[in-house]
Amino acid sequence: MTLNDPLANVLSILLNEDKQGKNEIVIKYNSNLIRNVLKILKNSNYIGLFKEVKDNKGGKINVNLLGNINKCGVIKPRFNVKYSEYEKFEKRYLPALGFGILIISTNQGIMTHEEAIKKSLGGKLIAYIY
Repeated sequence: MTLNDPLANVLSILLNEDKQGKNEIVIKYNSNLIRNVLKILKNSNYIGLFKEVKDNKGGKINVNLLGNINKCGVIKPRFNVKYSEYEKFEKRYLPALGFGILIISTNQGIMTHEEAIKKSLGGKLIAYIY
C-alpha cells in the first residue's frame, strides 16, 4: 500500500505516541522534508534527539519524545503566504498568537514562520505544531 502523504503520517505518529507517553519511537519514513521538519521540531524543543538508522529499505529514524506536543498536523492545501499574511494563518491554525509554530517552505529552505518574518520571506505552509 502506498502512502499519500508521508509527512502527515509522521506527524500523526509523533502526536499519538507522545499522547501515549512513549519516550522513543522508530519512524519508517525517511526523506529530506521529514528530516528538515524534525530538525525544526528539535530546535523548538518539541522532540528530543533523533538519529537516522541506515538499512537496505531506505532508512529509519529513531526519535526521542519529550512530551511537549499538544497538537500537530500538516496544512493541506499548501497555501501560498506573503510576508504580510502570517498573522491570518496564525489565527487559523494556532490557538493563540505567539503560541506554537507554523513550518514554512521558502526559497531559502524550510523554517518557522518566526524566522521567515525576521528574514521578510513568504513561502508555502507545510505544517503546524503547538
